[in-house]
Amino acid sequence: MLRSILKRQIDGFERAWSYDASYMRDLLAASVPSFLRFSLVTGLPDRRAAPPAALAAAGIVGTLAEDCGPCTQISTDMARASGVSGQVLRAILAGDLAAMGPEAALAHQFARASLARDMEAADPLRDEIVRRWGQKGLVAIALSLTTARMYPTLKYALGHGKTCSRVVVDGTAVAPPRLAA
Repeated sequence: MLRSILKRQIDGFERAWSYDASYMRDLLAASVPSFLRFSLVTGLPDRRAAPPAALAAAGIVGTLAEDCGPCTQISTDMARASGVSGQVLRAILAGDLAAMGPEAALAHQFARASLARDMEAADPLRDEIVRRWGQKGLVAIALSLTTARMYPTLKYALGHGKTCSRVVVDGTAVAPPRLAA
């Protein structure tokens, strides 16, 4: 019974976001408890602890570290639905710090420095995040970065990550950095 309810939720998720969630179906088929635990990841970041553009920037940087296709698209779509402007999202995807605004730029630079393990760069950015949004904001940005990486990683590990594509923001295609050339 629970499995059929969860399958319907996946169906609704796919329809709502125009997203192929086959890897979620594989996870559910293999283990309902694992699926339930994994599905809790989405709710980890406190979305009120930092500005939506900052959370989006950290999440998209995390997604781009692992993916160049549908996971990046859905991350972008969800950020757009949370109120982040298309202009800011296009700038985040392009890595254009000047165009993404100060909140997104701070989180973007911090996320990139953290992923690179560049503590010389990350430490002052972390201090600035805490100054602006407190420890809760830092934790929300860190969790946005971390959780964003889990979905494409699982997808690829289960054999479903085979597509790179341009990301569409408000009807405009943007080539993620891995595709720009």
